[in-house]
Amino acid sequence: MKRVQINYIFLIISIVILTINLPIISNARNMDFFINEENNLLNDPYQYFSYGSMTSLFTELKENYSEIMSVESIGNTYEGRDIWMVKLSDNVDIDEDEPGVLFIGAHHGNEWPSFEVLIYFIYHAAQLYYKENTDDDLDGQINEDPIDGFDNDNDSLVDEDPSEDRVRDAINSTQIFLIPMLNPDGVEYGDYGSRKNRVPNHGPFGYKDEITSYGVNLNRNYGYDWILYYLFPFRFHLSINALDTSYNYRGPRPFSEKETQAVKNFVENHNIGIALSFHSYSEVMFYPWYHTSKDTPDEEIYLSIGENMSNINKYRLLISGDYIIPRLGGTLGTFENWAYGNHRILSYTMELCRTRIPTNPDIVLDACIKHVGVNLYLCERVQTIKIDKIRNSILN
Repeated sequence: MKRVQINYIFLIISIVILTINLPIISNARNMDFFINEENNLLNDPYQYFSYGSMTSLFTELKENYSEIMSVESIGNTYEGRDIWMVKLSDNVDIDEDEPGVLFIGAHHGNEWPSFEVLIYFIYHAAQLYYKENTDDDLDGQINEDPIDGFDNDNDSLVDEDPSEDRVRDAINSTQIFLIPMLNPDGVEYGDYGSRKNRVPNHGPFGYKDEITSYGVNLNRNYGYDWILYYLFPFRFHLSINALDTSYNYRGPRPFSEKETQAVKNFVENHNIGIALSFHSYSEVMFYPWYHTSKDTPDEEIYLSIGENMSNINKYRLLISGDYIIPRLGGTLGTFENWAYGNHRILSYTMELCRTRIPTNPDIVLDACIKHVGVNLYLCERVQTIKIDKIRNSILN
């Protein structure tokens, strides 16, 4: 109980510091819960960013941090929304010969933590890049924590987590690309979003005149081994994904959707070494393959990176072949399979939190803070990926 009280006090202090030093964020929708009229924290449901409030925040951040941050639309959705891509780099207007890391959120519009952690990371990284050296908690250590004096990852250790220097190093040596909300149409649909996008379907192969349903599961629409749906229609999990009424409907053809086309075009024109796709829920991580129990040629590298991420966020690392294959018989058309299978980009799925849309602010904030460390680690790790792959190919 004493530790909980101490962490609670640290959280109050940290939020006051953020509020004083970072006025740009004060009007953001998801920060409203921090301080209410009675100065009471964490007793209201968490307010996630909407597409509109996210867009407004990015506009403000771009104006304030234009030297290291750019925002561009990489495409439009069926309903006409821009798909925003944020780039963090010390030469933000130049396509440098530096390794890139790609983070994607909201393939599924009803998995809101997936975009929230990336919005938090963008804001956090931008403001820390210019932060002066400080020892906020008077512990004799400078810049040793994103929120100095707080046990961010609940491991009973204070101030051992990502530092301002790590943020600067990441932005100076890596091209960081973030697509927080790939499926904004799905996010904005109804009270809790839609797993699929909102494109009208005309039967499973688009041959009917009338609209039969709405939406394609974007994370089944990528072009790696997508054709297997046709070859094995007798397998339930594959045949059901060919039905447009299924929540896993993979679309009438590979890359039929504007959202996946945007990702495809972006990836094929940039130097990406590692990709991380955020989802919710389960607090687990996966890596390819998703359609077979065979190991990838880069199994050792995958395992090493995954274990290090697990040490940061305390999530379970699960080999897809050991988990997805026995339970689902495999998953086809995923971003991760395509990114690795077609481009050899080391790609992971991160399933956040224990519920799809948690409303407890403490839970959401915990996920956001933990994955600052995860994201910075990947920015560091990508520096040696090319060499690691060459070494791995020689050994194998």
